[in-house]
Amino acid sequence: MNVLIVEDEIMAQKSLARLLTRHFPDISIAGCTDSVRSTVAWLKEEGNSADIIFMDVELSDGECFEIFRHTDVKAKVIMTTAYDSYAIKAFETGSVDYLLKPIDPVALKRAVARCRMSGGQVNVESLMKAVGSEKPHKDYKERYIVRFNDRIIPLAISNIAYVYSEEKNNYIVTFDEQRYIIDSSLDVITEELNPKEFFRISRSCIISMKAITSIIKQAGGRLRIMPSPASYFEMTVSRSRVDDFLLWLEK
Repeated sequence: MNVLIVEDEIMAQKSLARLLTRHFPDISIAGCTDSVRSTVAWLKEEGNSADIIFMDVELSDGECFEIFRHTDVKAKVIMTTAYDSYAIKAFETGSVDYLLKPIDPVALKRAVARCRMSGGQVNVESLMKAVGSEKPHKDYKERYIVRFNDRIIPLAISNIAYVYSEEKNNYIVTFDEQRYIIDSSLDVITEELNPKEFFRISRSCIISMKAITSIIKQAGGRLRIMPSPASYFEMTVSRSRVDDFLLWLEK
């Protein structure tokens, strides 16, 4: 079986490719793309074919649902994302399964098995229940170990104001206005932090509830956050996350 991986984070691409190679010897990675545009181009190119597409929801140039508007996707699709809020929309596009990051090997095997079934059709209601069952109670991170020059520093989660990405690096900013580089991706960090205390407002930023001092409404329905400590970059909630963000604030 040929597989196309649609994922804009290189580490996530490689991790999924390793899982597929390890657990499915009959699967061949036919290609990897990182955007709506490159995926559409790959699918339209003569000679390219995929039986299964693992499709990250949020890509570098938009949501993957745009792909379906620009080309006829004949392969069976498995959505992958760090958020469960896209589940219904994913099933409406005809996805066979929906995997939450970080991808669990058991869930991956289930998804591939569904794709091997004739037609790959599943009951949406039962699949929604399956997605929910993959989210058992978990212990969240209490601290990170960060490095600053020649020092190794245990950093309490309670001291994290926000985390952001810039130029391929990820940074933690603390309430005492220190900044540290962290090796983990924002997808991984999102899973490690308690969602009652932290919210990923965009692809490049996660913020603590305690760091929000005020919110400014902007044109087009976007929200700008004024954090403490102040950020040198404009901290904006992505349009697709505004509703979830406002619900999170009320909890």
